[in-house]
Amino acid sequence: MSRSDDANTPLPRMEKDAALKWAEDYTAYMARITDVELTPSTARVHFEACVGANDEVAEDGRYSLFYYVNSPAPVTEHTRVVKTLRQELSKQGYEVTGYREFKDAYESAVFRAANKENSYRVTAETVGSGKTKPQALSFSVRTPCMLPPGAKQQQF
Repeated sequence: MSRSDDANTPLPRMEKDAALKWAEDYTAYMARITDVELTPSTARVHFEACVGANDEVAEDGRYSLFYYVNSPAPVTEHTRVVKTLRQELSKQGYEVTGYREFKDAYESAVFRAANKENSYRVTAETVGSGKTKPQALSFSVRTPCMLPPGAKQQQF
């Protein structure tokens, strides 16, 4: 539920609207530094309950956000995009947790990283099979478990 081993460590606080704005802005930033466009109609927002180490779910309003949006960048650009993200985000406190350059529909491009300071996670990866669905590049972010301001954090 939190970034520490103690389930009662105070959670970061942020309104859901502010978390969504950050996610939209950060995926746009990733697209901008890699010089690709995004397709806003593909954006998806998923607010999820935080599940603890023992499958507990608090009732205090805590949540995590998973947000993604696609780019029509051709697969010939996917390796360049993940290389750029690996280089640039590593300078900004992100630790690369997964990386692969594009080879084909079975070994597609993947970049995954986590911010060491605040536990935000970002991803860019090839999506679509190329056979039945056109391949695109998906940019996503996931927040850590957060609590809305003013909510009393439930203790375990």
